Amino acid sequence: MTLVKKPYFGVRFVDNRTGRGVPLVEARTVSEQLLVSDSDGWIAFYEPELMGREVWLSVFSHGYSLPADGFGYRGVRVTPRSGQSASVALTRENRAERLCRLTGEGIFRDSVLLGRRKPTGALPGGVVGQDSALAAAYRGKLYWFWGDTSRAGYPLGNFQTSGATAPLSTDPEKGIAFSYFTDPATGFCRPLLPLPGPGPVWVTGVAAIEGGTKLVAFFNRVNAKMEAQERGLALWDDDKARFFPVASFDANAPMPLSGHPFLHDGWLYGSREGSDPLPCVRVRPTLAALKNPAAYERLSVAPLALRDRKTGRSVVAHSGSVRYNTYRKKWIMIVLEKFGKSSNVGDVWYAEASTLSGPWENALQIVRHEHMDFYNPVHHLFFDKENYIYFEGTYVNTFSGNPEKTPFYNYNQILYRLNLETI
Repeated sequence: MTLVKKPYFGVRFVDNRTGRGVPLVEARTVSEQLLVSDSDGWIAFYEPELMGREVWLSVFSHGYSLPADGFGYRGVRVTPRSGQSASVALTRENRAERLCRLTGEGIFRDSVLLGRRKPTGALPGGVVGQDSALAAAYRGKLYWFWGDTSRAGYPLGNFQTSGATAPLSTDPEKGIAFSYFTDPATGFCRPLLPLPGPGPVWVTGVAAIEGGTKLVAFFNRVNAKMEAQERGLALWDDDKARFFPVASFDANAPMPLSGHPFLHDGWLYGSREGSDPLPCVRVRPTLAALKNPAAYERLSVAPLALRDRKTGRSVVAHSGSVRYNTYRKKWIMIVLEKFGKSSNVGDVWYAEASTLSGPWENALQIVRHEHMDFYNPVHHLFFDKENYIYFEGTYVNTFSGNPEKTPFYNYNQILYRLNLETI
């Protein structure tokens, strides 16, 4: 029997403001076949019984839409023919623009099937899912670290911190080419902070200190109830390409510093558990100071009192990051809302303050995810350029109450950009 290559029909979904392809667009046939656009905005369609005839695709995408018809259906009619394509412009309702998926399988899958991109070869790092990113510029490279990491070969993967590097010159608008720290025998992400006790090991507070010559991370080892069993500070070993513990902290006390820290005026600022993302603690950025619990200073900061600047509605903050922005000449906060209108932890807000201590009050929603999670968002200062900032977060259904898992995207990192001229 001779196998015939499937002659795909392409549909590209584009942002009506920028013309850029929109990732994470769900297109569903009347018979409930679900296709999801890749990071270039393409879906590759091939159904033998539907080629050459009119097909209705119901279209849904978080923060993007098409107008409803007289019956309330939102979608598009296409006539799929091999080798042909169609373009569909979506109205962007989010202020921030979804750029691409950063981790997992098939980031440009449909573009490859349509012959618009060359196959990339092996699955990078063997990764199909990654949780909660932390990143820092260190020794001429960008370093990323993640929590629990899924692999293709079995439902359980790496639970002791995964990581990768990328060039310092990376253009985020073209995606990120990660070079993962892998096990040579399996090709899968190897543990970067393996501890002898049982339970996942998660890092927080990743920072380059002492003039960028050392890279540190705070860590928790937790039990099945997510209770801390061990807490400490770890130092990156360049030769062995992994973290090693260098200090222990009281597992029953809050971590001295957590979140996404930053350097300012000779101090390393970060948050404390329960106050994320407020920069309410600081310490001198030396290894000796970070190892000493008495060296951390608690700061008096205005409590978060975020309100929707349009409606006055209270916005309950959950997690995020704070960075200084030279374009706005303000401190800016990218923050997740807890129990938002669209999702339990899926709506992202922007706020500004003239000083680190606040007040942080007026907020503007920049991203929504309908009944899906997008937690632990982090603004990457090293990508800032003129009026654009870039932030990523974890897209998943875990806390949303939604049983549906979006193919390829679920439990992976998605990158957004925000044009500060629209604020």
